[in-house]
Amino acid sequence: MKNFLGAFILLVVLWSAKIYSQELSGFAQVQLRYYPLSPLDERQEGTGFSLAIQPELYYNFGGSPHSLLFTLFLRYDQHDQERSHYDFRELFWLYYSDNWEISAGFRKIFWGVTESQHLVDVINQTDFVENFSGEEKLGQPMINFIYIHELGTLELFLLTGFRERTFAGEKGRFRFTILIDNENPEYESSAEYKHIDFAIRYVNTVGFFDFGISHFVGTSREPRFTPIDNPEGEPYIQLNYDLMNQTGLDVQLTTGSWLWKFEGITRHTRGRRFYALTGGFEYTFSNISSTGIDIGILAEWLYDDRDQFYFPPNPFSSHLFVGSRLAFNDVQSTQILAGAIVDYEESGIYPSIEASRRVGESFIVNLEARAFYNTEPGDLLYFFRRDNYLQLEILWYY
Repeated sequence: MKNFLGAFILLVVLWSAKIYSQELSGFAQVQLRYYPLSPLDERQEGTGFSLAIQPELYYNFGGSPHSLLFTLFLRYDQHDQERSHYDFRELFWLYYSDNWEISAGFRKIFWGVTESQHLVDVINQTDFVENFSGEEKLGQPMINFIYIHELGTLELFLLTGFRERTFAGEKGRFRFTILIDNENPEYESSAEYKHIDFAIRYVNTVGFFDFGISHFVGTSREPRFTPIDNPEGEPYIQLNYDLMNQTGLDVQLTTGSWLWKFEGITRHTRGRRFYALTGGFEYTFSNISSTGIDIGILAEWLYDDRDQFYFPPNPFSSHLFVGSRLAFNDVQSTQILAGAIVDYEESGIYPSIEASRRVGESFIVNLEARAFYNTEPGDLLYFFRRDNYLQLEILWYY
């Protein structure tokens, strides 16, 4: 039913945009995923396709400082009912002045500088059924105030509703062998999903340094997983969303061909505190042999000291990320990012590759692959050890 509702909303948006909008853009996508290995659970499906569309409508009120932005995302998946979903990625009103702006509605806010993971990025919920990487986010309802000054930029957030993380269904991949109960999460707050969260962030540039300092108070976007032994049927995993306080710091130093990056957090929840950080560098060799090709070398260290019983689990507690970025700087904007996260304590290796190339004026072809090798029992990624995949996307932008 929710998918039919999403399709209906989409049609209304497109019809309205044709009449009233100043600017309508977006993309349509065909996605194919190939899984070479059989799943752990016989109910899971393998290779399949999905379709997605994301129209974006921008409207400005006659050159005034008022504007509206509406971005709707809708996907149909061949196998996984939970992956067939829609979401308001953005739907907000914005008013801007010379040195401040205010907005209200659904927004996507990104914080972070590192490549392998984004510890400080806590505003939006992860749309996990979209991509295992965690880069895709759900729209977050909020009121956002930004004040811009020569001493830096101050951002205030009043987050007016909680979004639950999406997870694969019975037939989907990237799930535990025990199914997750997506319908009945538990909240530490008595207000549950209606709890009001707050966040503040200060950003500035000093010399070669770009940095941000943030603090968040509210419901954690990362759920804890509690296995439930169900005497009346199949065991399941209960999702628990705890309250937390998190302070974060992200820094990027740009000097010549070097980019030095750091993200660190300290989080207090359930009466305990943990620390985590990601830090490293990217060095770029520009215009190799006068070909126009740039080659970047990346390396990052991932550390997390959380107790997996008390806190939401993080699979990357003592890991290294190494990779390379190739930018061909050609007319087709061809790019390749290849790398691997290595568990130097348990010998696990998690390689990935992302490549993209523009075709003609309106099409982009993306290729993505991920794999999980040498995972050990007790490791969170052990459940995904047979979910290696190769993904092809064809996107049409309009």
